Amino acid sequence: MATTEVIHAHAAPEGFIRKYIFSLDHKIIGLQYFFLALTAVWVGMILSLFMRIHMVWPNANLPLIGHIQPEAYLSLVTMHGTIMVFFVLTTAPQGGFGNYFLPIQIGAPDMAFPVLNMLSFWTTFIAFIVMLAAFFVTGGAPLHGWTGYPPLSAVQSAGPGEGLGADLWITSIAIFCAASLMGALNFITTTLDLRAKGMSMMRMPLTVWSWFITAILGLLAFGVLLSAGILLLMDRNLGTSFYVPLVVVNGQVMAHRGGSPLLWQHLFWFFGHPEVYIAILPGMGVASQLLSTFSRKPIFGYKAMVYAMLGIGFLGFMVWGHHMFMSGMSPYSAFAFSILTMSIGVPSAIKTFNWLGTIWRGRVRFYTPMLFAVGFVSLFVSGGLSGPFLAQPTLDIPLHDTAFVVGHFHLIMGVAAIFGIFGATYYWFPKMFGRMMNERLGKIHFWFSFIGTYSIFMPMHYLGMAGQPRRYSQFTELAYLQHLIPLNRFITYAAIITISAQLIFVLNLFWSMLKGPKASDNPWEATTLEWTTATPPPHDNFGGHTPVVHNGPYEYGVPGAARDFILQTDPAITASPAH
Repeated sequence: MATTEVIHAHAAPEGFIRKYIFSLDHKIIGLQYFFLALTAVWVGMILSLFMRIHMVWPNANLPLIGHIQPEAYLSLVTMHGTIMVFFVLTTAPQGGFGNYFLPIQIGAPDMAFPVLNMLSFWTTFIAFIVMLAAFFVTGGAPLHGWTGYPPLSAVQSAGPGEGLGADLWITSIAIFCAASLMGALNFITTTLDLRAKGMSMMRMPLTVWSWFITAILGLLAFGVLLSAGILLLMDRNLGTSFYVPLVVVNGQVMAHRGGSPLLWQHLFWFFGHPEVYIAILPGMGVASQLLSTFSRKPIFGYKAMVYAMLGIGFLGFMVWGHHMFMSGMSPYSAFAFSILTMSIGVPSAIKTFNWLGTIWRGRVRFYTPMLFAVGFVSLFVSGGLSGPFLAQPTLDIPLHDTAFVVGHFHLIMGVAAIFGIFGATYYWFPKMFGRMMNERLGKIHFWFSFIGTYSIFMPMHYLGMAGQPRRYSQFTELAYLQHLIPLNRFITYAAIITISAQLIFVLNLFWSMLKGPKASDNPWEATTLEWTTATPPPHDNFGGHTPVVHNGPYEYGVPGAARDFILQTDPAITASPAH
């Protein structure tokens, strides 16, 4: 349990470098992760914009990069996917908000291992710099896709970018894995060991549960990817043959033989499918928090939500083979993976119905965080509905290499997780910076983003069913796809408008930091521990006092209470609607 002795273990640092650069304070480290992800998301979005423009106007001469060649297009695909998955969807929800708020929400003075926490951020930062360096070396960035399938990724002479650029790409991911393993150990230990008195596991906010389960997934998944990456580096540079069979490149028989490209697919997707939940689970926790707070109702079925998240985490490790139906796997294996993939829809459906049950007949306050939480649920359901199609081998085989898959995973994993990040930003901004964000700008940003993302990714499902391949740099010359060009053009216009609208968010964020109206300690009238302390929180989170928890995390609308919410630190109540 956290004690007053722990709280006084390290005093607030004085110097600028110790306070803001190599800080041991989990709140500063959380902000560092947040701004790293904010930088990465702009890099990723600009790369996607170049891709969209090239798909519709393949001969366009773009500023800074000129005419995009097919090889350069594949490099854009690779780097966009990699930066978004690792440095945005993994970094912001877990590294950013998890670092900042998990200790405060459980009543702890800091993370269990502050030095390890600092190291995990700077290791992530180095990984990002190494990734960006791939753009600037001879041959440029790799073109093997964000999944890095061998033999293309394992043979240096396979194409431009497959030399030093690919080595930097693999090295960056290996460094990122090491950082994530450090972070995961810290999250798990903090959650188990540093909870305040009275903070039982079943009194933890669902955000804490989501970060905790995500950390367990990270601990089990990133080690596998780290090992796979080391083997791939050895194939490329030391002459081993883990992934490379007897292969001919440009008319020459390679020195490798005896390896299996499918080994990489198994190792990569054993990480890759849990990674989907590493990205989305924190968003689920944030959506639960916001829907309860702004509906002024306890979360519907708290324990069911916890068990559903545990179920998603558990099943997430058993479904990786559905990414490999195209690989010629045994139909028996495919059938097993198909059944397991369909079963993961059960805990997801439980969560969705419980979110709807939370809103049902609530006194809903439609502030910007609430809009993004509802948007998250909408995108999660819309993206999820196309999942069962891809879970059937007979349907997946014709759809797998088409734009249908691009639409599916962008909706459910990409944009849904981003909406979780936006909701968390608008909700916790007052606590982090002591000021309120502009509500009108927030709502404008929401509607542009919500309509824009549906306009971009929903039509991709139709493109896929019509047979448009993914990862092709150009198909304006293909007769059978001519009638799809107007829809592609519409998607590109929607992407330009939606990406431009994100400038509203950046303007609101930085302007509000400096000039926003001052926030009270609990502007949303919420119940969890972060709203019981000062704004922004002091160095040790609670000003030397260890909070004592008496209530559950979502005590809204309690009969007989003086107000419509009861803080977790308020005196115990006799009858709680949450339990």
